[in-house]
Amino acid sequence: MKLAATRGLSVLGVTDHNTTAGVDGAERTARERGIEIVPGVELSTSYKGSSVHVLCYWMDRENQDFQAELERLRADRFLRGRRMVEKLQTLGYPISFERVQDIASGGNIVRPHVAQALVEAGVVETEEDAFTPELIADGGRADVPKHALHPFDAMELIERAGGVCVLAHPGMWSGQDTVPGDLIEAMAERGMAGLEADHPDHTPEQRERYRVVASALGLVATGSSDCHGTRYDPVRLGTVTTDPLQFAALRDRAVRVR
Repeated sequence: MKLAATRGLSVLGVTDHNTTAGVDGAERTARERGIEIVPGVELSTSYKGSSVHVLCYWMDRENQDFQAELERLRADRFLRGRRMVEKLQTLGYPISFERVQDIASGGNIVRPHVAQALVEAGVVETEEDAFTPELIADGGRADVPKHALHPFDAMELIERAGGVCVLAHPGMWSGQDTVPGDLIEAMAERGMAGLEADHPDHTPEQRERYRVVASALGLVATGSSDCHGTRYDPVRLGTVTTDPLQFAALRDRAVRVR
């Protein structure tokens, strides 16, 4: 929150993967610095065997069905992480699950934590280098299938919890150029509120393309730095933002849903 304040951010979305545990603390700390927190979560879903990340904003954090699904996702990630480490150890790579847990700081375990352990062990130079068929890419030798909702099921869960849905970084999908257009259109028809057009890993051409898609489908075009803390050097908090008018439109959608 101190960094957000120094970078001139007045609104900050908190969307941890499959947990809302950090939102309360973020709100308390942000209040001291005059920053508004948009409570959220990033849900892991699957479409045609590949990950699709779905963002949820302004949901009822006390909704029991919503929290039960988040707990199920977290439990699956814990077991998945342990099995991935076991596979890597069998393949001869010197990492431990204890170190992966330390990297995750006792929280949700996801593949980048395993990737960081591989970097520390000298197996690969960067986290991105771990996402190969030899290691932990989708379908890789050490990959483990995970429990994941279909995007439509995630949307239904979000709707029941009174939140609004935004498709995260559509330009990052299974090594392909984009999340399939038919899925984006189908999600828009089912009530999706927004499309994350501006993202650090989107090219300028992709950003413009998704703004056009959002406009054509009546979606809010959002932006995000997708900051994962010190995983990136320098920390990229606030390097990409949502246009204030688009943010106001997204908030209006949330108010109507609630």
